[in-house]
Amino acid sequence: MPQEPYRPRRSVLYIPASNDKALAKLGSLACDAVIIDLEDAVLPADKKAARDKVAGILAGRDRRCEMVVRINPLASEWGTHDLLAVAKAEPDGILLPKIATPRDILEAGDLLDDNFAPDSVKLWAMVETPRALLNIGAIAELGRDPASRLACFVTGTNDLVKATGILATPDRRYLMPWLMQLVLAARAGGLDVIDGVANDFRDLDAFARECADGAAMGFDGKSLIHPAQIEPANRAFSPSPERLAAARAIKDAFARPENAGKGVIALDGRMVERLHLAEAEKLLAKAAIIGA
Repeated sequence: MPQEPYRPRRSVLYIPASNDKALAKLGSLACDAVIIDLEDAVLPADKKAARDKVAGILAGRDRRCEMVVRINPLASEWGTHDLLAVAKAEPDGILLPKIATPRDILEAGDLLDDNFAPDSVKLWAMVETPRALLNIGAIAELGRDPASRLACFVTGTNDLVKATGILATPDRRYLMPWLMQLVLAARAGGLDVIDGVANDFRDLDAFARECADGAAMGFDGKSLIHPAQIEPANRAFSPSPERLAAARAIKDAFARPENAGKGVIALDGRMVERLHLAEAEKLLAKAAIIGA
C-alpha cells in the first residue's frame, strides 16, 4: 500500500461555516487543520446558506493548513447536497458524521467518483456511535485501499457519552477502552486518528493533561473548539526534545562503520534493533516537517 505524504494533524479546530468572525481569523491560526462545520454547529434554517459559503471559504485557503469540511449525514435531507457542493470546492477532506458501517464510506466515495472529484479529496470519518465502534475493524480496513479515499478517523466523544450513558469523568476512564480500540483499528488500517474535544476551553491545564493522555494513547492529534487550545495541542502532539535526542542517538549509532549491516546493536546499555532505527527516522522526519 503506497504511503501518503505525512501531514501533521496535531491540532484540528472546528469552525462553524456560519461564524464569519471566526472564519476571518483563519489566516492567523497556527493549527494544523481546520474543520469547517456544516453539521452540529449550524441551525437547520441556516444550513443551505452555510453550504453556499464553503466555496468562497476554501478559495482563500492557506495551503499550510489542511482544510476539511464536515457535512451533514448522507441520510439527512442536506447530506448529499452538502457532499456534492463541497466536493466541487476541492477541500483536502470531507468529514462524514454518524458513520456506522463500511458502506457509509463506500457510498460517499462512489458519489465523489461519479461526480469526478479529484483523488486529492479524501474522506474523514466521525466515530461517534456504538455501531461505528462495533464495526471499527471493518471500517478501518478500507484505509488499506486508496480507492476508498479514507484517510482519518475523528473521535466524537460527546456523542459516544450521550449514546452509551457512561459517566463522563475528567480522566475519561470509562471511555478509555473504546479510545484504545479506535487507535488500534486506525493503525491496522494505516489511518490517522484524532482524539475528541475537551468541552471546557477555559481550563487549559486540564486540556493539556488530556492532550498528553491522548498522545500517550497513540492519537495523532486533538479536536479543538477554541483557538486557545491550539498551542497546547501542538506542543503535546509534537515529539519532545528527549525523544528527538534519543532518535538522533539511534540513527547516529547505526551510521557508524562498525555497525554497518548489523541488525541489533547495544546503545547505552540496552538492545536496539533496526525496527527502532525505522521508528527513529520516522520521528525525525515528522519533526523536520513540523519544525520541532
